[in-house]
Amino acid sequence: MNLYLVQHAEPKRKEEDPQRPLSEKGKADIRKVADFVVKHMGIRVKSIMHSGKLRARQTAEILAEYLNPPEGIKEVEGLEPLADPSIWVNRLIETQEDTMLVGHLPHLMKLSSYLLCQDVNKKIVDFRMGGMVCLSRDESIWSVQWMVIPEIL
Repeated sequence: MNLYLVQHAEPKRKEEDPQRPLSEKGKADIRKVADFVVKHMGIRVKSIMHSGKLRARQTAEILAEYLNPPEGIKEVEGLEPLADPSIWVNRLIETQEDTMLVGHLPHLMKLSSYLLCQDVNKKIVDFRMGGMVCLSRDESIWSVQWMVIPEIL
């Protein structure tokens, strides 16, 4: 099972727009990442789940344009910036299919740290806005497979 963790792409500054939609750079960045992973990584997911915050939803929408998940995008609980990572740790125990989550820091950092070393306070993955990290589970052991960030594309 693969778990794709995506930090939302760069939003506009709060002073510019309190809703914090994606900036033009953020849109371009997530398009680059989406195009790359479709062409080179063979990702297939049923749906793309996001936190419901505008910047995460817009990131998921752009990813869906490229990945064409059969069930589209879905707003789900437990992906908010300060959400308890154990919510998704427990959901993932039951999951066998590849899953894509679009969320925020510090939640994604804590979730990945828990999965990889059972300690939410250790920074194992250094997320970047618009970046995607692939974790893989073999039996009950998680490992990092790859990471793609806009700056390297």
